[in-house]
Amino acid sequence: MKAIVIREHGGPEKLKLEEIPTPEISDTEVLVRVKACALNHLDIWIRRGIPGIEPPHIPGADVAGVVEKVGSAVKDIKVGERVVLNPNLNCGECEYCQMGEDSLCVTYGILGEHAPGGYAEFVKVPARNVIKIPDHVSFDEAAAVPLTFMTAWRMVVTRAKVRPGEDVLVLAAGSGVGSAAIQIAKLCGARVIATASTDEKLAKAKELGADIVINYAQTDFDKEVWKLTNKRGVDVVIESVGQATWTKSLRALARNGRLVTCGATTGPIGETDIRLVFWRQLQILGSTMGTRRELHTVLNLVWAGKLKPVIAGVFPLTEAAKAQEMLEKREQFGKLLLHP
Repeated sequence: MKAIVIREHGGPEKLKLEEIPTPEISDTEVLVRVKACALNHLDIWIRRGIPGIEPPHIPGADVAGVVEKVGSAVKDIKVGERVVLNPNLNCGECEYCQMGEDSLCVTYGILGEHAPGGYAEFVKVPARNVIKIPDHVSFDEAAAVPLTFMTAWRMVVTRAKVRPGEDVLVLAAGSGVGSAAIQIAKLCGARVIATASTDEKLAKAKELGADIVINYAQTDFDKEVWKLTNKRGVDVVIESVGQATWTKSLRALARNGRLVTCGATTGPIGETDIRLVFWRQLQILGSTMGTRRELHTVLNLVWAGKLKPVIAGVFPLTEAAKAQEMLEKREQFGKLLLHP
């Protein structure tokens, strides 16, 4: 099969299209012919180098396709079925898995990071990671959902517990998590303030339901939030940017506000004024991916048309480097996809 293989860390030029053997599956696994694979910032970090993840490697966590082959012990999945894959790789046996907290698993992994991913013509996964797609949903739409919508749902609903009438600040509205978080926060009944770097992205954020938008390239978003809320601040900040926005995100919070973080695309070290945390009684909450139940919840909402993935562009597998460059430069609004 053809696949994008990373054999050494570095820039986009390290993404090499190669002919490699098609994966062999075990009795409990399923082989899927990839029809669409969505990009994530995780793919860029893997290419640059993550401790413990060594080349050669095939990235790609978000995959939709057609079942090509099933293991002998797999009973409820058939060859030819249209499916999307749960990117969570967990043991199912530790105390956290027993509680249904997949992403807290002691051996937790992600498809495309800890196992060969979807930048390929075929990918194999455990049968429990396969979810059927309704006929009215395209492969592109399905592939654009799992990682970002599951992550955003856990941040907004499970961790922040957003309630009707609250003010929610969503940073990086053009990202996959950002565009999903806007929709989910509106579904919860919140007033949504979204930030982006261009007027074009801000217009698209408004289309998704953002009530107020801020161009962070032209103004300090924390000061603007302070004005918009009559010096109160917002109840929740959905933070995925990290170092570049961390201090301002904390300053934008109201008393007893909650900051939920799922990433650090601009760097992992954020300066925290501890006095601000205890005096305003702020809550800083970490969030990674989501659970099987949370993924099924967002998928059902997508299937019903209540949440909608935003697709910014589609590239052939041969242009994986070009797609990653676009993502790295933050030129897109929504998800970029590869077609093998």
